[in-house]
Amino acid sequence: VQLQASGGGLVQAGGSLRLSCAASGGTFSRYARAWFRQAPGKEREFVGAIHRNGGSTLYADSVKGRFAISGDNAKNMMYLQINSLKPEDTAVYYCAADRSKIYSSLTHPDYSYWGQGTLVTVSS
Repeated sequence: VQLQASGGGLVQAGGSLRLSCAASGGTFSRYARAWFRQAPGKEREFVGAIHRNGGSTLYADSVKGRFAISGDNAKNMMYLQINSLKPEDTAVYYCAADRSKIYSSLTHPDYSYWGQGTLVTVSS
Protein backbone atom coordinates (compact mmCIF):
# COMPACT_ATOMS: atom_id res chain seq x y z
CA VAL A 1 0.00 0.00 0.00
CA GLN A 2 1.17 3.54 -0.75
CA LEU A 3 0.47 6.34 1.70
CA GLN A 4 0.36 10.10 1.23
CA ALA A 5 0.01 12.50 4.13
CA SER A 6 -1.28 16.04 3.75
CA GLY A 7 -2.87 18.87 5.67
CA GLY A 8 0.05 20.33 7.57
CA GLY A 9 0.69 24.03 7.82
CA LEU A 10 1.45 26.98 10.04
CA VAL A 11 -1.03 27.56 12.84
CA GLN A 12 -1.11 29.63 16.01
CA ALA A 13 -1.04 27.99 19.41
CA GLY A 14 -4.52 26.96 20.43
CA GLY A 15 -5.59 26.36 16.86
CA SER A 16 -6.61 23.19 15.08
CA LEU A 17 -5.63 21.20 12.03
CA ARG A 18 -6.81 18.04 10.36
CA LEU A 19 -4.19 15.88 8.75
CA SER A 20 -5.12 13.37 6.11
CA CYS A 21 -3.52 10.14 4.98
CA ALA A 22 -4.62 8.72 1.65
CA ALA A 23 -3.95 5.08 0.90
CA SER A 24 -3.75 3.40 -2.47
CA GLY A 25 -3.01 -0.13 -3.54
CA GLY A 26 -4.73 -1.79 -0.63
CA THR A 27 -7.80 -1.79 1.60
CA PHE A 28 -6.73 0.58 4.34
CA SER A 29 -9.14 -0.75 6.95
CA ARG A 30 -7.35 -4.11 6.86
CA TYR A 31 -4.20 -2.47 8.18
CA ALA A 32 -3.17 -1.23 11.54
CA ARG A 33 -2.73 2.52 10.92
CA ALA A 34 -0.79 5.05 12.90
CA TRP A 35 0.52 8.58 13.12
CA PHE A 36 4.04 9.38 14.25
CA ARG A 37 5.83 12.70 14.44
CA GLN A 38 9.40 13.87 14.41
CA ALA A 39 10.43 17.23 15.78
CA PRO A 40 13.70 18.86 14.73
CA GLY A 41 16.62 17.16 16.43
CA LYS A 42 14.43 14.52 18.04
CA GLU A 43 13.57 10.92 17.37
CA ARG A 44 10.35 9.90 15.71
CA GLU A 45 7.65 9.37 18.32
CA PHE A 46 4.30 7.63 18.40
CA VAL A 47 1.23 9.86 18.31
CA GLY A 48 -1.71 7.51 17.90
CA ALA A 49 -2.98 4.47 16.10
CA ILE A 50 -6.13 2.71 15.01
CA HIS A 51 -6.20 -1.05 14.91
CA ARG A 52 -7.69 -3.06 12.07
CA ASN A 53 -10.79 -5.17 12.53
CA GLY A 54 -12.77 -3.00 14.87
CA GLY A 55 -10.81 0.19 14.92
CA SER A 56 -9.68 0.41 18.54
CA THR A 57 -7.59 3.55 19.03
CA LEU A 58 -4.54 4.22 21.13
CA TYR A 59 -2.85 7.55 21.87
CA ALA A 60 0.35 8.81 23.36
CA ASP A 61 -0.18 10.39 26.76
CA SER A 62 1.08 13.73 25.45
CA VAL A 63 -1.78 14.04 22.98
CA LYS A 64 -4.70 12.37 24.74
CA GLY A 65 -7.75 14.56 24.75
CA ARG A 66 -6.38 16.84 22.02
CA PHE A 67 -5.78 14.48 19.08
CA ALA A 68 -8.27 12.12 17.49
CA ILE A 69 -7.77 9.52 14.78
CA SER A 70 -10.56 8.52 12.47
CA GLY A 71 -10.93 6.62 9.25
CA ASP A 72 -13.13 6.71 6.19
CA ASN A 73 -13.12 3.21 4.81
CA ALA A 74 -15.08 4.15 1.72
CA LYS A 75 -12.43 6.69 0.76
CA ASN A 76 -9.45 4.66 1.98
CA MET A 77 -8.46 7.57 4.21
CA MET A 78 -7.25 8.17 7.73
CA TYR A 79 -7.39 11.48 9.55
CA LEU A 80 -5.72 13.05 12.54
CA GLN A 81 -7.71 15.87 14.11
CA ILE A 82 -5.39 18.03 16.16
CA ASN A 83 -6.89 20.53 18.59
CA SER A 84 -5.46 22.94 21.14
CA LEU A 85 -2.14 22.97 19.34
CA LYS A 86 0.99 23.78 21.31
CA PRO A 87 4.40 24.91 20.06
CA GLU A 88 5.80 21.56 21.16
CA ASP A 89 3.50 19.87 18.64
CA THR A 90 5.68 21.32 15.88
CA ALA A 91 6.97 18.37 13.87
CA VAL A 92 6.75 16.46 10.65
CA TYR A 93 3.81 14.12 10.97
CA TYR A 94 3.92 10.73 9.27
CA CYS A 95 1.23 8.18 8.65
CA ALA A 96 2.09 4.51 8.69
CA ALA A 97 0.41 1.17 8.10
CA ASP A 98 1.04 -2.50 8.65
CA ARG A 99 -0.97 -5.65 7.95
CA SER A 100 0.46 -7.74 10.77
CA LYS A 101 0.72 -5.59 13.87
CA ILE A 102 -1.10 -6.64 16.99
CA TYR A 103 -2.61 -4.12 19.37
CA SER A 104 0.21 -4.33 21.89
CA SER A 105 2.79 -3.34 19.27
CA LEU A 106 1.00 -0.34 17.77
CA THR A 107 3.33 2.15 19.45
CA HIS A 108 6.46 0.61 17.95
CA PRO A 109 7.68 2.30 14.75
CA ASP A 110 8.33 -0.93 12.84
CA TYR A 111 5.48 -0.34 10.40
CA SER A 112 5.91 -1.65 6.89
CA TYR A 113 4.51 1.34 5.02
CA TRP A 114 5.08 5.06 5.54
CA GLY A 115 3.84 8.25 4.00
CA GLN A 116 6.20 11.08 3.14
CA GLY A 117 5.27 13.32 6.06
CA THR A 118 3.56 16.66 6.40
CA LEU A 119 4.96 19.57 8.40
CA VAL A 120 2.99 21.13 11.23
CA THR A 121 4.39 24.36 12.65
CA VAL A 122 2.78 25.92 15.70
CA SER A 123 3.64 29.51 16.52
CA SER A 124 3.40 30.86 20.04
